[in-house]
Amino acid sequence: MKRLWTPAWIARHVAMVVLVVGFLGLGWWQVTRAAGGNTLSFGYAIEWPVFAAFVVFVWWRELRHTLRATREEPTTPAPPTAAGPEPAAATPAVRRPVRVSRVPAVPVGGADDGELAAYNRYLAWLNANPGARPGDYPG
Repeated sequence: MKRLWTPAWIARHVAMVVLVVGFLGLGWWQVTRAAGGNTLSFGYAIEWPVFAAFVVFVWWRELRHTLRATREEPTTPAPPTAAGPEPAAATPAVRRPVRVSRVPAVPVGGADDGELAAYNRYLAWLNANPGARPGDYPG
């Protein structure tokens, strides 16, 4: 519990209280405006308490995360192991990137695929005639 009373956590506690009180106050203000006849304020009267609940949720999640982290830390340091050619198991493994050769793929049907050649001629014609419509293609 000592970790929850550090200056950073005290600032988080204060920020949580200020935000929740502020959001609930803004929600109450919207309720009074809605009671005065402003129908749009009904939506805001629901929205501000949802914001307050979200602040409490995030604060509670961070609180649990911090308490779990202190529980999982070992109380005594691990004994040093003898230095060997293998890295220690506690150090994360660094993976090398996979090298892939960049060789163009051979078409499955061979180089004499008629439909592919016709499509490539069509694309070349469209590229050569930028103002033309696809229906103007002579082939």
